[in-house]
Amino acid sequence: MKSIQVGLLGIGTVGSGTYNVLRRNQQEIQRRAGRGIEVTMVADLDVDRAKALVGPGVAVVNDARAVIANPDIDIVVELIGGYGIAKALVLEAIEAGKHVVTANKALLAVHGTEIFAAAHRKGVMVAFEAAVAGGIPIIKALREGLTANRIQWVAGIINGTTNFILSEMRDKGLDFSVVLQEAQRLGYAEADPTFDIEGVDAAHKATLMSAIAFGIPVQFDKAYVEGITRLGAQDIQYAEQLGYRIKLLGIAKRRSSGIELRVHPSLVPAKRLIANVEGAMNAVMVHGDAVGTTLYYGKGAGSEPTASAVIADLVDITRLHTADTAQRVPHLAFQPDAISFNEGDLPVLPMSEVVTSYYLRLRVADQAGVLAKVTGILADAGISIDAVIQREADEVGGEGSTQTDLIILTHDCVEAQMDAAIAHMQALPTVLTAITRIRKEELA
Repeated sequence: MKSIQVGLLGIGTVGSGTYNVLRRNQQEIQRRAGRGIEVTMVADLDVDRAKALVGPGVAVVNDARAVIANPDIDIVVELIGGYGIAKALVLEAIEAGKHVVTANKALLAVHGTEIFAAAHRKGVMVAFEAAVAGGIPIIKALREGLTANRIQWVAGIINGTTNFILSEMRDKGLDFSVVLQEAQRLGYAEADPTFDIEGVDAAHKATLMSAIAFGIPVQFDKAYVEGITRLGAQDIQYAEQLGYRIKLLGIAKRRSSGIELRVHPSLVPAKRLIANVEGAMNAVMVHGDAVGTTLYYGKGAGSEPTASAVIADLVDITRLHTADTAQRVPHLAFQPDAISFNEGDLPVLPMSEVVTSYYLRLRVADQAGVLAKVTGILADAGISIDAVIQREADEVGGEGSTQTDLIILTHDCVEAQMDAAIAHMQALPTVLTAITRIRKEELA
């Protein structure tokens, strides 16, 4: 049987890994796919470098549209990234009747609804396992392995850069800015790390997982996004003393009133397996009503881990290449006419309606009655307290200090209640600096 012919748009880190793994494991992959899968054409602006990577036998061009126009190409692999030209090329490939594989989470999180609709109309597949958590097959798990379940929540460490930074801050007691420079030196963080450290990358991935888990359109614009730039080393240390670790989590949670979709630092009990995911590794927890809680762990980035996911998509498409479109796994797990496009069905909730518990740190004057005023404000707001720690003043500011730290853990409440309580506490003359608020997730 004739091999499936693949065209790569971009042969950088992931593209070169895809080419190398396909070539190295060609026999094994063919045994699984039922026919060969060959990269026969590559588009890259650096033609000489691309030719050196693939060698003879592969056509190399500097125009991605030449790959799309080639009638022999069955699958286009988009590895350019970004929202701009990548979107145009993906839509053109779909219009030309090509299947598409992409690792571009930003593109799908923002324009996925349009892209999946176009693919459905043309009867082609868009596969994106590599877009979330690198080599971890979380998309396949959500879309196929857990299909019997009503999924209740998904929570994941889905950005390796921020997890490396938080691990180093905890291990070495260093502040964020110092560790960020080290992460950039080691290559874990980009020269411009904004998408990672501000939580945007994780939010792109959480958006895709929420759509597959709950049967809703991709709605990145409605996600709450908060990064790790404001975390202090002292908060990581206090969390540790309380039996928690701080992780940047992407969370999608089903509630009766809608879907919570949020990315932010979270205190996680140290006894949870996900709390012990260190360095640049990724992990995703999924809770379904039938299976309970499952955990998926592995490398979330890198040339060959991400290539592993790209090639898994290539194999899936190869197996289903000649299948009736109705027999294929839907892009977002649910049949297209069963996606909840009606805002009233499963709306993404505003952050003010989210329910969770909290860690609060207040730098306060070391005076009698301060704790009573703070706890009174929380009580008036209907927020119950789980634990309170008041540090000795000399431990915080040195001998003779007149300031101390007050650390409070709360039980669950609605975020709007906490917003109001923090505003009242911040207005107290004895609260000396901005209050630190970190959400707490038990993930039970």
